[in-house]
Amino acid sequence: MPEPTPSTTAGAGGPAPPAPRRGPARGGVLPGERALAPDLARGLMLLLIVLSNTGFYLWAAEHGPSGWHPIDGGPIDRVVQFAMIVGLDLRVFPLFAFLFGYGMAQIMRRQVAAGASEKTAVRLLRRRSLWLILFGLLHGTLLMAGDILGAYGVASLILGALFLRRRDTTLLVWAGVFTLLLVVTESLNAVTVLEAGDTAAADTTPSTEYYASGESDYATSVVMRFFTWLFVAFGGGLMGFAFHAAMLLGVWAARRRVLEEPGRHLGLLRTVAVTGLAVGWLGGLPNALAHVGLIDVAPAMLVELGPLYTLQSATGLPGGLGYVALIALVAHGLSARARASLPVAAVAAVGKRSLSTYLTHSLLFSPILAAWGLGLGAYLHTASMAAFAVGVWLLTVAGAYALERAGRRGPAEVLLRRLMYGRAREDGAGAREAPQPTESRGG
Repeated sequence: MPEPTPSTTAGAGGPAPPAPRRGPARGGVLPGERALAPDLARGLMLLLIVLSNTGFYLWAAEHGPSGWHPIDGGPIDRVVQFAMIVGLDLRVFPLFAFLFGYGMAQIMRRQVAAGASEKTAVRLLRRRSLWLILFGLLHGTLLMAGDILGAYGVASLILGALFLRRRDTTLLVWAGVFTLLLVVTESLNAVTVLEAGDTAAADTTPSTEYYASGESDYATSVVMRFFTWLFVAFGGGLMGFAFHAAMLLGVWAARRRVLEEPGRHLGLLRTVAVTGLAVGWLGGLPNALAHVGLIDVAPAMLVELGPLYTLQSATGLPGGLGYVALIALVAHGLSARARASLPVAAVAAVGKRSLSTYLTHSLLFSPILAAWGLGLGAYLHTASMAAFAVGVWLLTVAGAYALERAGRRGPAEVLLRRLMYGRAREDGAGAREAPQPTESRGG
């Protein structure tokens, strides 16, 4: 006998099952639904991001063939440059992409659990992506052209539509395809640069020019940043294969609650942490050694898209995943007392307000360091700029913790929730009163 349809059940006098909601079934994650590892990862990620952005503001420094890190400064500057090239450059963005994909899957899971259809959840995430592109446009044009919101908004707009309702196997296969495309394109770039030889090295433009930090006229800098932002947002969003692979792996991991329940995935996390960091750091090592002069290579080897750069780029994905796994292991190993300690609570508070913190970095960086502002970037070198960046991050940690104590969200999070969910559901309205444990620990 076939199962009765909703219409026949209702006609027999029984209640018809509720139809899936057409709009969001609930608002964003509630305070009691959060897990430590995702927030801790986002909080520490923002420290890595602010450090990786420091080179954009060293506009008065002398740059070498790579166009990124300066070649002037003293021994301490060389040490900091070495550490950044090995551990940060092209490793932080895949880390962010993984967490971004993880968050997308969490939002979808919460919506479906609260009664929304998968189609409705995907539509909600599409709205989020579009708003993030707009946020990124304003951020990149007005303050910092290296904005990553636009690129991840574009990437998530496409990947969300194509993959959020796909099977786990499909996610893993396409993550592998994007990884292969990353290796192939980087290899082709390296061959092209080697064929150009000295011409490629002679055409190098310092990154600070693209980011307009050395432009004294603000209006002119806005125009320059706009075009750089377009390239970063749509070039990275459409062709950033490392980002695409990391996002899909983030969705896959979120379905298994890897960061919320790291104790169930210790073998996987240990393997990814050890292997990923080893590959990531070793991949950046040749570029770092060449930059600080410990090995002698032709200038064409050092330019952007050259062989050393492409090796570093191709190994950025495992490096970023290694950082995620390491942070998850650290969060799992913390005692109850350590979890409640001020440092952990403060960093997690930053992670809960990652969008506000990220935008605040630029508000504190650009007007102080750029030539169109106070111009202090002209007086700093790599090490002092890194110290400035750590100070900025610590200031945002203090601000986030103060908001946490007051029970308030970050202003950017409040605005984005309002735009995504509407006023009625922005604070989690519509969530089930007694959610199941497997649905209760969102990041």
